[in-house]
Formats: sequence, structure tokens, C-alpha cells
Amino acid sequence: IGVSIAFPKFKTGTTTNAYGFYSITLPQDTFDMVVTYVGYAPKAYRVVLVNDQSINIHLKESGQLDEIVVSGQKNYTRIADNTRMSMIEIPIQQIRDIPALFGEKDVLKVIQLLPGVQKGGEGNSGIYVRGGGPDQNLIILDDATVYNAFHLFGFFSLFNGDALKNIEFTKGGFPARYGGRLSSVIDMSMKEGNKYEYKGEAGIGLISSRLVFEGPIKKGKSSFLVSARRTYVDILMKPFLTNEVDVGYYFYDLNAKANYEWNDRNRIYISGYFGRDKFYFDSEAGSNNSFESAITWGNATGTVRWNHLYNKKLFSNTSFIVSDYTFALTQNFKLDSFVYQQRYSSGILDLSIKHDFDYRPSKNHTVKFGLLATRHLFTPQAIVVKDNFTGENSNNRFDIPSYENAVYAEDDWTISAKWKANLGLRLAHFHAQNKDYFFAEPRVSLLYFLKDDLSLKASYANMNQFVHLLTNTGAGLPTDLWVPSTNNIKPQSSWQTAAGISKDFLDKNFSISVEGYYKESTNIISYIEGASFLDIDPNTNKTDAFSYERNITSGKGWSYGAEFLLQRKTGRLNGWIGYTLSWTQLQFDELNNGKKFWARYDRRHDISVVAIYEWKKQEKNKNGITLSATWVYGTGNAITLPVGEFNAPIHQPGNQQGQFAPWFYGNLVSQYTERNTFRMAPYHRMDFGIQVSKKMKWWVRTWEFSVYNLYNRYNPYFYYISYEDNFFATGNRVLKQVTLFPIIPSVSWNIKF
Repeated sequence: IGVSIAFPKFKTGTTTNAYGFYSITLPQDTFDMVVTYVGYAPKAYRVVLVNDQSINIHLKESGQLDEIVVSGQKNYTRIADNTRMSMIEIPIQQIRDIPALFGEKDVLKVIQLLPGVQKGGEGNSGIYVRGGGPDQNLIILDDATVYNAFHLFGFFSLFNGDALKNIEFTKGGFPARYGGRLSSVIDMSMKEGNKYEYKGEAGIGLISSRLVFEGPIKKGKSSFLVSARRTYVDILMKPFLTNEVDVGYYFYDLNAKANYEWNDRNRIYISGYFGRDKFYFDSEAGSNNSFESAITWGNATGTVRWNHLYNKKLFSNTSFIVSDYTFALTQNFKLDSFVYQQRYSSGILDLSIKHDFDYRPSKNHTVKFGLLATRHLFTPQAIVVKDNFTGENSNNRFDIPSYENAVYAEDDWTISAKWKANLGLRLAHFHAQNKDYFFAEPRVSLLYFLKDDLSLKASYANMNQFVHLLTNTGAGLPTDLWVPSTNNIKPQSSWQTAAGISKDFLDKNFSISVEGYYKESTNIISYIEGASFLDIDPNTNKTDAFSYERNITSGKGWSYGAEFLLQRKTGRLNGWIGYTLSWTQLQFDELNNGKKFWARYDRRHDISVVAIYEWKKQEKNKNGITLSATWVYGTGNAITLPVGEFNAPIHQPGNQQGQFAPWFYGNLVSQYTERNTFRMAPYHRMDFGIQVSKKMKWWVRTWEFSVYNLYNRYNPYFYYISYEDNFFATGNRVLKQVTLFPIIPSVSWNIKF
């Protein structure tokens, strides 16, 4: 994906699409073709072009590469050349080298280190892009939408970096082929598997182990890849538990992919992801008394893709996609002959078909067009109750089917030596609850070369979102509820414009970009005060399909700011420095008395520094050493705190109406100021890692040592109000802070064979 193919003699080139296809029209001649991609060994070919040719290229992985200079060649992977702005590609090797919490390599935590992305909080993988919420990010894995991308209540993402080959992050200037979200697109592709030899990787860490195995099914024609990961926190806790109590947590991931090259014009890919989290608490008091409870959630995706080459210039991909997200909360209680069981669940099931075309009519045009049709089946609430004491047995399940469709077309057009443009239009349609919504979404990106390696860019994008995430935590927890647009809930809409400048420093092998942006959003939704995802009548244990509509309100959002990124993808020293200056405000008629307020994750300043240094190159029978470090700083989150407390007058037996209740009646009322007017302490920390690898006879062994929060910064996770005398709730009121992660060292052992 995105491999650069350059023709120095003609000072032109092209790149491969998401499936490795490329096409370019050139005059009959004899010339050189240079093929490069970060993390892979480059290749050069002498081409004698007298008629149409097909040249298939197999690249080999390599370690960190020094830059390659070919006389007379422009560097076609330069940031200044790319028409699209607000888009960043992250080399997989950098993700593997960056130190992480408990040594768990986390794609979304790396994305948090990029400018324009606000971190959700201490240890949290939630991402908030240019003022948008966690539901406004379109997360794609092999064409399949992933709805909940987190493990461990938001502390880890579910994407195993060992199984990925490409990550593309877009936060503005969206091309027309993407839609359905307002803030960002995270497009990830899994490895296909090696067609020529068997390979594998394995690792053992503090809380999990992982294994990747790949190889040919039929050499040169087909291959497979299987990747698995599981935590063992639940197993490590066993020795510390009694026989009467069993409590634990675990998650697992399984990625699998196979592909078959039918002939030169047809290829078939089958891929899937399966993951599950489970937190459970069980207790027993004799054979007839027990209590069991559990929270489980997980994703399952499956994609079947057919690549077809119509001719030398027209390529197509057809995808059949299934995406299933489920959440369940169960309780089982047994006391002698009394048995009570309750299960609450919610979820969303998607069935989709995509048909995309890639047309290369000339070297100045890259045209993409296609269509998408999706059937969503939302289950906001499903409740099953069995109670032999009252004789109640109920099964209340409410499904909301809906349909989302789109057609799009875009052209990446080289207008002249100075001008380039990406012009696109997406037509979107959504149907639910006998309501239809239609939108036209124009997309424009422009590029103007000031110099050969210096360009100005500007973009405009209109986006609409038909699915909503109801959350009262903002942390991406599994209790967050996905719901569709209906008669009463309009689709979210936004428009965003951005402008910037990009500069490549070819002699130093790094690039700099500066962007400013402005975004407005409408019909964004939130819970009203005091509402939650579990809207159940306590007397009947019943609800209705659209009960959540009573608990929400819609409003507007404004976000604007500037971003700076210095990035170096290759070389012994690589990484990036990012800085964001931003403002984000929200306004809801039913919140904060209708006044504007700062969003919780509004951050005035956000800084990230990532450095990876290859201290010693890996050689046979000698250790290779790679050092890595990150430092982050962010303005504290905006939160709401009570400024005072008082006892409210209530009527009690034996008391006259209007008397004040004593403190032990618990009728203490808090008084609040306007919403989100208090700032938490700034967040900052440093992580450090060292990888020591050695090439053995049959494999490469790597020890990795890392330290999270190196200087033991006590970052706030949340605040609460307490008293100097906690028991009697007397004395001065004090604000106390809870810190989640102090300095945490970790170690892992990995082999690659």
C-alpha cells in the first residue's frame, strides 16, 4: 500500500493503491524504474517499453534503512507532493519500537501522539480528533468497521500490531471514498502472509503473550496469516483468591487472513478479526448459595474481497463485510431454592457490500469511484429476566433495522507543474424508522508548489454521521450505547476547512508541516443530566425500543486551532515532534442553561516528542540495540466541580415541613458552577524503552525493557471532594486527586523466526 514507483528520466511516478495495484502511461523508451517503501529494501529495474507491460514486484522487509539517493530522481513519497492534507502514515516498525504501558504495543496510543489528537486521559486509548468525540472516528480493519476498539475498559486497543501492514490516519481533507463519520478515519490493513516461506513471531510480556505465523498455502500463489494474543491477569490472580471467591479479567484477539491469486487478473482475500473481553465476579457460600456476575463485550468482523483487473488502467475491488459488536451484563443469584437471573445486552450488526473502482486514464489523473450499501441492525436494549420467586419470566428485545448507502467519485488531478487537486463528491442516504435522509458531501483539496519541495495546501470537507454513541464517561467504555438516527434524532453533520504549508528537507530526510483548521458540527448528541444507558423501569424490568430518545439532547460544536508536525520516518534516528494549539466548545439547549461550555477534552496545548535511535545495528552473533523515548504534555481536562454543599429542607416523620435534615439523613446537596469551568492539573510523562536483539542461527531474539512514566509523575485520573474529618463529614472541604499509573517497568521476550 502506497509504494512509490519513480521514473527519474521523465521526472514522474505513481503509487500503489490499497491492494498493491499501480498503472502509469509513459512514452516508448528505455528507462529506469525505482521502487521504494519505508521498511523494505528498494529495487531498481531497467525497462524497455515498446508495448503494454505488467511488472509484478516482490519487496523484502529490512531493518531501519538509511536514505537512498538516486541522481536526478525526485522523492515521490515527499509530504509536499501529496495532494491530500491532514493525513499521516505511520510506519509499522515505529509502532513496534515506541515504549508502551505494560509493554503492550498499541496502535491507538501511537495515534494519540500525533498533532490534532487529544488523549482521553491517564492510560486511556480514547482519541478525540480536532474536537470530535470518540464515536466520530471511522475505524476500519480490512474494509470492516470496528465499533468498540478497546480492551480493558479503554486502556488498550484491540489491534495487534504484529498482524498489521499499513496504517493511514486522516483528520481532515477527507477523500470522497470515506464517509459516515465527522472527525477522522483510521484505515488499517492486515498483512496478507508470506507467499514464499514460513515465518513467525512470538512474545511473552507481563500481562499477555502473542503469536504470529504466516506462510504459503501454494507457493507463489496463495498464503495465510494467523495472529493471536491473550492476557493472563486472571490466571496470575488465582493464587491470591479464596475458594469461595473467583474474580478476574481477560481479553483475547484472533486475526486470520488468507489470499489466493486466481490468475493475473483476479485475486481473492478472506480475513477476519475475533476478540472478547470478560470481567467476572463469582462467590459461593455453600452448595445452594451463590452469586455470579460478568461483563462481556467484543467484536467480530469478516471480509471477503475480490480484486479484478478489467484492463491495464481499470482495477476493481468488491468486498462483502460483516461486523458484529455485542455487550452483555449478566447476574445470577441463587439462595436455596430461590433463583434470579438477569441479562442485559446491546449491540450492532452490520452486513455490507462495497464495490470500488480505481481508474488510471493518464499520468495526470487517478480516478476512484464506487458504491457502498450497509444494513445496520441496532439492538439498544435486550433484557432477559428469570425469577422463580415471583414467577416472572420476561424476554424483552428491541431491534432497529436501518440502511446506509452511498456512491462516490473522486479524481486526484495534476493540473500543471504548479497545481494539483483532489476533487470529490459523495452522495449519502440513510433510512430508519420510516425516515429517509439524503446528503450531498463535496470534498476539495488543493496544492500549489511554491518550490520543488515546498507547497501550500487547502481543503474543504462536508461530512454526515448517521450512527451515534451515547456516553456519559467519554472513555470508550463498553457501556457506551450505539443508536441510529431516527425521526427524533437527526444525523450529525459537520464542515471543516483547513490550510497549511509543507516542506521536505531531502538532505536531512525529514519533513515539516503546519496546518490551521476550523470545524463546525451540528446535531451532536449527549445524555441529559442524570441519564444513563440502562433505562429500565425498576418495577417491571421493562423498557421500550426508543426509551433512550427521552434521555438525550442535541447541540452544536466548534473547534479550531493550529498543528505543527516534524517527522522523520527512516534513518538511525527517526520519530516526530508534534504540537497542537486548539479550542473546542459545545452548546446544548438543555445543558449548562443553554450556554456554551468547553468540551471535557478541550486542550489549549498538546505536545508529543517521539524519538527512536538505532544505537547498534543488528549483526550476526552481535547484539543490536535500539533506544526509544516519548514525552507528552497536555493542558488539563475541563471538568465540573461543586463549589459548595448544604443540607436541603425535607419533610420527615416527626418533623415540621421545611425543617433542615441532620447530616446523617444523607440529604446533602451540592452546588455547581457552570459546566467544565475547572481545569485538572496538566498531564505530562516520559516513557523509555530499550530493545536488545541478537541474530541466532534460526531466529532473531529480542529482549525489550521499558519504563512507563519514567519520572513518576502523579497525573490526575479523577478528582473528588472530601473533608478533613471524613467520618463525620466536618471540617474544611478539600479537593483530592486519584492517580492511576505511577512509574511502571516492564519486560518482554520476543523471537522472530
